[in-house]
Amino acid sequence: MMKGILLKLFQIRELSIILLIVLFSLFVGSLNIEFLTGKSILVMLSGSIILLVLAVGQSFVLLTANIDVSVGSIMGLSAAVGGTLLVNGSNLFVVLISVICVGALCGLINGIGVAQLKIPAIIMTLGMLGILRGIMLIFTEGMWIEAIPTYFKMYAVTDFLGLPYPVWIGIFICLIAYLFLNKTKFGSYFYAVGDNLDGAKLVGLPVKTVSILAFVFSGISAAIAALIFIMNIGFVPNQTGSGIELQVIAAAVLGGVSLTGGAGTVIGAALGAICFTIINNSLVYMKIPAYWNGAISGLLLLAIVIADTKFQKFISRRKLTNMNSQPTNKGMEESSP
Repeated sequence: MMKGILLKLFQIRELSIILLIVLFSLFVGSLNIEFLTGKSILVMLSGSIILLVLAVGQSFVLLTANIDVSVGSIMGLSAAVGGTLLVNGSNLFVVLISVICVGALCGLINGIGVAQLKIPAIIMTLGMLGILRGIMLIFTEGMWIEAIPTYFKMYAVTDFLGLPYPVWIGIFICLIAYLFLNKTKFGSYFYAVGDNLDGAKLVGLPVKTVSILAFVFSGISAAIAALIFIMNIGFVPNQTGSGIELQVIAAAVLGGVSLTGGAGTVIGAALGAICFTIINNSLVYMKIPAYWNGAISGLLLLAIVIADTKFQKFISRRKLTNMNSQPTNKGMEESSP
């Protein structure tokens, strides 16, 4: 009985990721106890929010069996627009709406290209990556945007119930995305489209609309991440968002969102982003030279994904074995005098 309950629990992707985070954190903590202090945990949690928000948005695209590699450039252009408006003294509401509209528009263009023009998602978003990066550099004339108003930067260090505002933003976005995907009829369409595109068309689901909205949501998440970036950093470099798209995809996949579509949750993607951040930060506490960071963090990520995949297969085999043995046992009990 207890063994069956444990098997079911470990099949829940989110629980397995939490287990990985705990075990890895304990391992690093055994090497450097400062890694497990409340201050360090809060810093890592805060540092994961940008990746978390981007991973949640990417999940919508991955669920529909597509991919968006332009999120870093969307984030960069959105940050440039937001930073410029803030420096020019624009109203905060105008800044928020403008930045979100930039992200939504970029996502809409991606969605139309993929759903209406039938351009493969990797090609469409890769092209947009270059286009948007170029537009950002033209818009900023290659300059960094500095002198962000102090009131906006203060949001990054202002806390509520012990957690900074950006962390609450991340929690809110996860909650809204989870409720939309799992508690609404339209949200289930994203899983259906990614799981069986032809079947979704046959039953009359709005496949094109769903695909376009997936990219729009991804663009909006990149815009929100841009606002959090400005809060945290206090200026906008001309390389903002460059290279982060691969980390976003890796975080979502680490959290159990399938690259082939139709499987995964935004909560898993969020936990994947936190796990990814912990891996990167752990190298500092293990006193590994900075030039090793990329290679070792990549190696650790691969090791964790492979180990988790093997673990999930083991759990699935055990579950299948138990299911196959139950009828046999039942039959033996009925046949016995």
